[in-house]
Amino acid sequence: MLAEAGALSGPPGPRPADGPEELLIALHGDRRAGPVAAEVGDRTGLRPRVYTGACVAASGAVADAAALIASGRRERVVVAAGYLVEPDTFAVFDAGRALAGDGAVRPFSLGRQGMLLGDAAVAVVLESAPALRRRGGTALARIAGWARTGDAFHVCRPHPDGTGLARAVHGALARAGAAPAAVGYVNANGAGSKLGDLAEAAALRSVFPAGTPPVSSTKSVHGHALEASALLELAATVGALRAGALPVNAGWQAPDPDCPLDLVLDRPRPAAPAPALALTVNAAFGGANTALLVAPA
Repeated sequence: MLAEAGALSGPPGPRPADGPEELLIALHGDRRAGPVAAEVGDRTGLRPRVYTGACVAASGAVADAAALIASGRRERVVVAAGYLVEPDTFAVFDAGRALAGDGAVRPFSLGRQGMLLGDAAVAVVLESAPALRRRGGTALARIAGWARTGDAFHVCRPHPDGTGLARAVHGALARAGAAPAAVGYVNANGAGSKLGDLAEAAALRSVFPAGTPPVSSTKSVHGHALEASALLELAATVGALRAGALPVNAGWQAPDPDCPLDLVLDRPRPAAPAPALALTVNAAFGGANTALLVAPA
């Protein structure tokens, strides 16, 4: 899937380096990541840099690409990500009892049992506004803000108060110069895990104390694509803005009193009129968190 996004333009910086555009590619962190990236680089002529930071690998790559463009060091960066479910990865999550026994992802729902893995291959192009105008291109969306945090609370459990994720969202809002009230939709991390969803709900309640904007997790439909998931969710968020319809938080059965969010249920909900921002957030083992703010083009 190819998307095109105009990243924030920053103050003038060093002249962009000559040579091929950079490819920031998020892949599963095993022995095949390097050879796969090298082959993709050889076939495309792009200069690859590999990201293997689990569930925030792709969103970390987007943040770096946006920073490169905003600083003037690059005019255009390709960000790609891929993950295919394989027996060894499935076995690890199964042994850790992280998978949903009933075969459904139910983010923020009472009775949720866990996550499901999913395949994904996604690519987006981030480009400065001047470069986009020169080539006569059309932007699909704009990366308005981004941030990363690490709370290092536990190797696999999130901080129960969601403090790291909340700091990431506040950082993205600050970079965008926007208030929480400007956010009209949240594509949540929402993997369907009991503790993870509780922590994320606490983070969102902290950021939006007057009540959250509409929230859904597209993982409820496509599953968790690990290193590729954040980029898939960014593409889905851009698609929701362009379609003017917010995706459903599928699998929901009953309200969890500890997750009092404004969930999009039953059918897609009309998106707020532009220029409302959309927020997509991700969290990974080790307390890593990312937040990306997307604005209409």
